[in-house]
Amino acid sequence: MEELRNPFNPGAGTPPPELAGREEIIERANILLERIKLGRSSKSILLTGLRGVGKTVLLNEIRKKAEGKGYHDIFVEAHEDKSMVALLAPKLRTLLYELDRKEGAKELVRRGLSVLAGFVGSVKLTYGDIPIGIDIEPEKGTADTGDIESDLPELFVVIGKAAVSRHAYVVLLIDELQYFKEKELSSLIMAMHKMQQEQLPIVLIGAGLPTLPRLAGESKSYAERLFDFPIVGSLDPEDAAIAIQEPIEEEGEQITQAAIGRIVEVTQGYPYFLQAWGYQVWNRAIRSPIGSDVIEEATEITTSRLDEAFFRVRFERLTNGEKTFLRAMAELGTGPYKMGDVADVMDVQVTSLSPRRATLINKGMVYSPQHGEIAFTVPLFDEFMKRAMPEFGV
Repeated sequence: MEELRNPFNPGAGTPPPELAGREEIIERANILLERIKLGRSSKSILLTGLRGVGKTVLLNEIRKKAEGKGYHDIFVEAHEDKSMVALLAPKLRTLLYELDRKEGAKELVRRGLSVLAGFVGSVKLTYGDIPIGIDIEPEKGTADTGDIESDLPELFVVIGKAAVSRHAYVVLLIDELQYFKEKELSSLIMAMHKMQQEQLPIVLIGAGLPTLPRLAGESKSYAERLFDFPIVGSLDPEDAAIAIQEPIEEEGEQITQAAIGRIVEVTQGYPYFLQAWGYQVWNRAIRSPIGSDVIEEATEITTSRLDEAFFRVRFERLTNGEKTFLRAMAELGTGPYKMGDVADVMDVQVTSLSPRRATLINKGMVYSPQHGEIAFTVPLFDEFMKRAMPEFGV
């Protein structure tokens, strides 16, 4: 097929041509946004799932819906090397200047800028990576103690009231939430609790790894009453088939049901892999309908490409000891894995693995579905580990 017309888009956060199987989550977000506009409180949403399942795509889709409803949006991606304050403060400053440009009374908006100036000044000693200053006299006594758990909720209240004064609504979209430090996540939860208590028009829609509900619950016991935690997982066979078939048919071509079934089988329905296989299948098809013979050729090429890039990038970040740990997990088959079983494969005491487990969690390579268990954050990584280290040895 002509590569120029290839409808598939394998990439980080790249929207697929057919967003199949996510209608319920999008509708849940839509209802949340509408309720906030009506002045009614509603639970914020934190999406959870493995890497490559489309959480970022969903956040961007929800962002578009919010913008269409007249929301101001703040979008940030958390990561290991930057504090939450450094990520949020410039965006909050931009938001307040946007509100300041609107017609009407400006006192509460100007106060918001003044309080933000005091907030930024007070936390610079703790978070030295804050890249902004605000050329407004800071307000004394509000959100300026230097304790983020106390200050962030106060700051959000002031900003929320400024939004009310301008008949504005704000959606805060945060990706990779699991990277926030415990106190940062706690302060954000407390801030959103304040928004719900005072029915102020700031709502949070975030995303993170499957550990996110546990991290939120450990931070604040009321988190489960404050947030919904929709699981973004692999697509069921029907939706996975739609994600392959409809883009091809929209280009005026056909694919056999046997070929679709094979793609669904080898990808296990994971959205990123569906795009990666679809891309190679299209490029290698000579005629329509696309048959199963093309799938086998595309599978060999796609697996090689994933090994070289998608998997290898993560693999190269690991120490030799961490690689051995992950190879031991893969030796046990498909996870989740009990830590005791991993220790048995490695012929070590389970307690000796705790430091290595912790560093792998911090690197985003594994997560703990529940106490005493561990699993890969990337689908099919167990199969890659066997290809990368064919001979297992401690």
